[in-house]
Amino acid sequence: MLAASTERIAERTGPSIPLLLAAGGVIIVGLALLPYLIVPYQTVLITYGLVMAIAALGFNLLLGYTGLLSFGHSAYFGAGAYAVAFIVRDLGVHSMELCILGGLLGTLFIAAMFGFVCVRYTRIFFGILTLALSQVLWSLAFKFFWVTGGTDGIRVDSAKLSLFAGLIDFKGAGAYQRFVFAYYYYVLALFAIATVVMWIIVHSPFGKALQAIRDNETRARFVGVRVRAYRWVAFMISGAFAGLAGILWVPLNGLTTPDILYWPFSGELVFMTVLGGFRTFSGPIVGAMVFNYLKTYAVASTEYWQMLLGAVLVLLVLVLPTGIIGTLARLAGRR
Repeated sequence: MLAASTERIAERTGPSIPLLLAAGGVIIVGLALLPYLIVPYQTVLITYGLVMAIAALGFNLLLGYTGLLSFGHSAYFGAGAYAVAFIVRDLGVHSMELCILGGLLGTLFIAAMFGFVCVRYTRIFFGILTLALSQVLWSLAFKFFWVTGGTDGIRVDSAKLSLFAGLIDFKGAGAYQRFVFAYYYYVLALFAIATVVMWIIVHSPFGKALQAIRDNETRARFVGVRVRAYRWVAFMISGAFAGLAGILWVPLNGLTTPDILYWPFSGELVFMTVLGGFRTFSGPIVGAMVFNYLKTYAVASTEYWQMLLGAVLVLLVLVLPTGIIGTLARLAGRR
């Protein structure tokens, strides 16, 4: 009986910390070796995937761990992106670290304002409110073209940026190839840090309180959890992760336009998270990587790529209701 109880406890607690560290180390080492084995174009695609994985991790803190479905997370991704564009264009700052600091501060400010309003509601009311607020930012970026450039956007040349306080720059011959190579490792390092930070958050008492709110808000309130305050903090953390992804996306894309504030981009974040499995920690990461490749090759294959992605989403809901990682975990549990 004791052995059976121990096995059940092990099943509930999941893999041990050393095992998780070993698996994470192997994955990071594998990703670090990839640029030496693939062409630069594939390196760029993986970099995009890592950036979107950071955004999906932040989004899943609300959806998977707090039980709040946001349709407006493009607002915080776009806020981070536009903050970098303004910092580079108007302030003449070229240090990526200063851009990250300024972008995160700007994103946190917007997330705090929007979150203070949104967390007063739940379910569909929360989703519609987040959507409406994100469209306010999109409208401002679209209409105030003398500030934001409108549909032309704001150009951010990667050759003008530097990493590690100017230790690495991208000027001279072969600048773009050096940028692709160096920026990949820069994003990979920040992705690893973001993943560890999110892991600590969701497994901390704060993260457990969020899960309690998700499972039964009334009971969580009865045991002393300040539901609205916890949701607000979770909202700001989630927005900060999305903002960090937007900040890292700008040098890679080279152009910031209102499209990243529009509601279909928020839908893509939902798609990524559901594709990988929003009730798992690694699901959004896998979903972001898979979706990035799926969208890239769908756009290259047909002009009706939106219909193709929609068909994949419908198929996913019918065949893999728990997502890629959720389904694999369930199959492994059966074995």
